[in-house]
Amino acid sequence: MKYESVMGLEVHLQLSTETKAFCGCSTRFGQRPNSQACPVCLGLPGVLPVLNEKAFRYAIKVALALDCAIQKDVKFDRKNYYYPDLPKNFQISQYDKPLAYNGNLKIGAKTIRIKRVHLEEDAGKLIHDTGEATSSLVDYNRAGIPLLEIVTEPDLASPEEAYDYLTKLKSILEYLDVSLCDMEKGTLRCDANISIRPEGSSKLGAKVELKNMNTFKGVRDALRYEITRQLEAVGSGEALTQETRLWDAEKEVTTSMRFKEEAHDYRYFPEPDLVPFIVEGAVVEGIRKTLPELPEERTARLVKSFGLSDYDARVLTSDKAMADYFEACAGLYDKPKTLTNWIMGDILSRMNEKKLGVKEVAPDPKDLASLLKMVDSGKISGKMAKEILLDMIDTRKGPEDIIRAKGMSQISDRGELEGIVKAVLGKNRKSLEDYRAGKKNAFTYLVGQVMKETKGRANPELANEILLKEISK
Repeated sequence: MKYESVMGLEVHLQLSTETKAFCGCSTRFGQRPNSQACPVCLGLPGVLPVLNEKAFRYAIKVALALDCAIQKDVKFDRKNYYYPDLPKNFQISQYDKPLAYNGNLKIGAKTIRIKRVHLEEDAGKLIHDTGEATSSLVDYNRAGIPLLEIVTEPDLASPEEAYDYLTKLKSILEYLDVSLCDMEKGTLRCDANISIRPEGSSKLGAKVELKNMNTFKGVRDALRYEITRQLEAVGSGEALTQETRLWDAEKEVTTSMRFKEEAHDYRYFPEPDLVPFIVEGAVVEGIRKTLPELPEERTARLVKSFGLSDYDARVLTSDKAMADYFEACAGLYDKPKTLTNWIMGDILSRMNEKKLGVKEVAPDPKDLASLLKMVDSGKISGKMAKEILLDMIDTRKGPEDIIRAKGMSQISDRGELEGIVKAVLGKNRKSLEDYRAGKKNAFTYLVGQVMKETKGRANPELANEILLKEISK
């Protein structure tokens, strides 16, 4: 029997507010443990939470960008469970009335349905001591930080689709400027739900939730492994059960963590300390007007305004900072295709090598424009420009300073090159005779000698022209 995989994703996004979801504690990352916790986020008796308006507006902004319907009657609920890093023994979340629902996100020709988008607070962080005296410490700085949970329907059919969905979603979130979207700092986290079923069946199989994935690649790899594991289990007659499993990136395996709880296990009930309220249409429309140009719209504009291919435009707009950089450079250099080739080639390669963003790697737009104009004018060759660009990236100096320091300007003076070519021919009479005798590869050798004599600074086209003229006399 053939089986197919069915997947859904739950993305937890930390919103970039200065204070927590329901109190005034700071959300700054990397501070001294437990230095950013108060009676409200610790859930001490008698405290009252107050909703962070900025977090609420950010949440609606994300929901609108994902084409969601906005809930008019908003309420919060208590999700009850005990865990050492959850000081209140419950989490303020949303259950039956999420902030937004019925959205969608397109990846290629496929539409992934967004089931719900809701606000909640984060838990603290456990730090496990693996020394001789095994113990666990808890840091409550993260407790109460505003999270937005974005849940898809089980519309994803492969790990590759899951990867593409996450990449597209992150791009949109970066354009909205509502979160750092940094998985290493925990501001973007993802859980995946996966099951298998007989091909063509409409019934879902036993759902396995995957946790502890720290990269989009990790999500893809974990899903690939889990599909294989489930297929092998079914093939050997084993019955799959609903459970939560952890991804071990080093061993590249999933391991069982616990049997998955159902909603009733959390004993949800309305949060008594937060009054239900109505979201006015005028508020939603006001937030809608603040939506920026999103990746799809920007892709279309770059194609139309700069004549880029759809592929090039999509690569540039997938990273907001890169698209911003391209447009800043395009305002200074009027050959967008050439500019695109340099950004998507040498600069992007260096970004991947250093594992840094365009802001940390790319030179100042005016310096890149200046470099490319030097190539166009013949002052330097394309090969020299590539070398200069790497120096610009590493030293943060402009091209003029690097060229001056290294004496790298291209020799394009005809008289100077004629003298050099004649000198080279005088030293290489045999190669000259070989060429005249019909050995065409001798010409390539002589070109090399001219470039060697000039330390690569000769204008290639002009040097070839002069050399061909001299040896044909």
